[in-house]
Amino acid sequence: MSQRLEVAAAVIERPDGSFLMACRPEGKAYAGWWEFPGGKVEAGETARDALVRELQEELGIVVTGAYPWISRFYDYPHAQVNLCFFRVTDWQGEPHPHEGQQLAWTHAARPEVEPILPANGPILRGLSLPLVYAISDVEHLGVEAFLRRLDERFAAGLRLLQLREKQMPAKDFEQLARAVAKRCRAAGAQLLLNGDIELASELGVGVHLTSNQLANLRQRPELAWVGASCHDETELGRAVELGADFAVLSPVLPTASHPGAPTLGWPRFAELVTHCPMPVFALGGLTEADLDLARRHGAHGIGLKGQAWR
Repeated sequence: MSQRLEVAAAVIERPDGSFLMACRPEGKAYAGWWEFPGGKVEAGETARDALVRELQEELGIVVTGAYPWISRFYDYPHAQVNLCFFRVTDWQGEPHPHEGQQLAWTHAARPEVEPILPANGPILRGLSLPLVYAISDVEHLGVEAFLRRLDERFAAGLRLLQLREKQMPAKDFEQLARAVAKRCRAAGAQLLLNGDIELASELGVGVHLTSNQLANLRQRPELAWVGASCHDETELGRAVELGADFAVLSPVLPTASHPGAPTLGWPRFAELVTHCPMPVFALGGLTEADLDLARRHGAHGIGLKGQAWR
């Protein structure tokens, strides 16, 4: 097999959630297919260096803000590539084609361009995930206060929730899950139930797999969304093998609930997610003010429990 090419790929995002895609021009492999802009990492370059250079050459823009995101291996008939994706949030200039390609702004939930290169298709799913993943805290709030704060968070833009109440009797959890699922549907938010695949299937929501489930499941649950709790490289790898849509990696920093417990720290977190092919949320000891810091270390976003409801 020939040497795998490292490619820097850009998700150039506007504040309204749209992002830029380019159509490969005639004369190139897969002419007429749409892809994220970018190009080959040259000898002596970092992936970020290549990103900045390629976007200036291809689109005439100067990147001033970009977060490392996910990496994907893909084998085309003509080349084996490692796609290093960045989410580009700030730039100077207006993108315009310098190499004969067509450009279009599109959306993850309803991409207006086709066909999209096979290596890029799964990226759209990751882009549909919000940057904040809230985890329920009924144990400390009580049911009524939690539901009230949940409605407030939905009004403020929350769109991804994990219902995790391990102390709650199964019957009470099911009753709560039904009420929360109804609220999530009304708000246009995604709900994942911690560990309960059967109830998630019945309610038509997603599931968030525990570490124990990761170790023992043989295939991905047949649900629209599957998240996974991970704490090390082995669990991240298992989540990838199962085909989870995203993972939560913890604990990054010390937490009040587990004082004195070992933590990853930001350098180790960044090391673990550097070559991960799926979005990873950072969790543990964080607040919403840590979102930028988390993204600079390769996180898709942050997971919040107690801080989500304050």
